[in-house]
Amino acid sequence: MSDEVIVVGGGVIGLTTALTLAERGLRVRVWSRDPVTGTTSAVAGALWWPYRIEPAAEVGDWSLESLRVYEKLSADPVATGVRVVPGVHADVALGDLGDWAREVSGLRQLAGPEVPGPSGTGLAARLPLIDMPVHLEWLRGRLEAAGGVVERRAVTGFAEAARSARVVVDCAGLGARELVPDTGLRPVRGQLVLVENPGIEEWFTAADAASSETTYFFPQPGRMILGGTAQEGDERLGPDPATAAEIVARCARIRPEIADARVLGHRVGLRPARVGGVRIAAEPLPSGGRLVHNYGHGGAGVTVAWGCARRAADLVCA
Repeated sequence: MSDEVIVVGGGVIGLTTALTLAERGLRVRVWSRDPVTGTTSAVAGALWWPYRIEPAAEVGDWSLESLRVYEKLSADPVATGVRVVPGVHADVALGDLGDWAREVSGLRQLAGPEVPGPSGTGLAARLPLIDMPVHLEWLRGRLEAAGGVVERRAVTGFAEAARSARVVVDCAGLGARELVPDTGLRPVRGQLVLVENPGIEEWFTAADAASSETTYFFPQPGRMILGGTAQEGDERLGPDPATAAEIVARCARIRPEIADARVLGHRVGLRPARVGGVRIAAEPLPSGGRLVHNYGHGGAGVTVAWGCARRAADLVCA
């Protein structure tokens, strides 16, 4: 088992990390409690953008690494689920963003009349927008093509995995709260509404980092995703009808045709936020092996997935 790795967690972080390791020549198994399309990642919007994620000193590089991968994957959107789509971030000023923004082509500051809704300013962009169920299946397929295996298996402790592999990689998301344990992890509840797309081709966001309410809509193949919420400490997994109605109303204030769009369904996910931000670190296992952590990505796991996967893989291969 000297070259075998077990990755705990089958969401976008776990699958991307596992794929990165498999393509470096390691034998990789993913242990996932849920099917890959039943993970929190499958609920995500999912627009590339460094949103509510720390540490700031690292996030820019991780995000840009991931952006370059998604730009390449967008050449085959049907297979990968990745498209580059235009849209507007309301209430965002280019000068307030980090150095990473200089590396994102096509960002353009907008004046008030150019921004949908009541916002006085905004930012136009063309960014990767990812159909997560499709993308997760693509990741699994590419992992299996590289010799990796995905297994449905709940994990009660890392020692269980360490009996089968030299290295265990913790991509358990919110599950790391109990597995590590890490009391700094906290759920941030996100609720979405899926509707028929009334003909909207551009995405829109208005997200105040200090508020539990956000407004966004993302046109995905076969549906439009409306959001959303960012409710810290709320672990309810069932959709709240009143919250759903408020989400539709907020989006309809930006694009009135959304008010009459037929509702297709509701989704709820718990983002794995962490005090201090993402944790990528290695520690010894009692068995003599190595435990590598890669969790705490909050609502931006898709945005940093490839950059974080490569950092975690470096620790595995060190």
